[in-house]
Amino acid sequence: MTVLLALDSSTETMALALSSPAGQWLFEAAGGPQASARLVPEALALLAQAGLKLADVDAIAFGRGPGAFTGIRAACAVVQGLAFGAGKPVLALDSLLLVAEDARLQAGPQFEGLIGVAMDARMGEIYAGLYRWDAGRWQVEQAPALYSPEALLAAWPQPPALCGSALTEFAPVLQAWSGQSLQWPQCQSRAAALATLAVQAWDTGARLDPAEAMPLYVRDKVAQTTAERLALKLQVSRA
Repeated sequence: MTVLLALDSSTETMALALSSPAGQWLFEAAGGPQASARLVPEALALLAQAGLKLADVDAIAFGRGPGAFTGIRAACAVVQGLAFGAGKPVLALDSLLLVAEDARLQAGPQFEGLIGVAMDARMGEIYAGLYRWDAGRWQVEQAPALYSPEALLAAWPQPPALCGSALTEFAPVLQAWSGQSLQWPQCQSRAAALATLAVQAWDTGARLDPAEAMPLYVRDKVAQTTAERLALKLQVSRA
């Protein structure tokens, strides 16, 4: 009997999932600054709904990033605390792959092939990665990286499928992609995608010691100056 607890706070939506042979329990709520205070009580509440305790969990999965700086730090800290306390391994999940998995679930069982994930990274930039769904498994074709919209257009001239918040946030700049590919700009359920990826990670044996629950950063600078924020607003208004 495998029981997996998973959590992610890499975006403005905090997502938790619990999977067991008896069923699946999902939870989503506003994340952001609230995530650090809510992750533990919501995780324990999810376990209580299933009639389980933390000791019953086989592993704890988490979205390691890229994403919001404070959100991924909170997830790593909470997972380390829970896993160390319960003596359980952890499963590190690519937060961009969560978006790809959600798009696959929206597309249905017929989906196969390559998909690009483009998420708004703030500061006028985009977190992006390329993934391939093949034979019931995800493969990383291009690891998560940080791009300007123009650089991403040059890197991905004609992607077959796209998903992520950048498709909406940077629509005027990324209009060259319009009509060229299947697109899922909004997530339907990050929690459902989280549950699925946690099971896949467990099945592939991707278990880590809690001390290895580290965030994935692809940006060195996490804040803009006032002048940079004003320049970005002017650039967007002219787009």
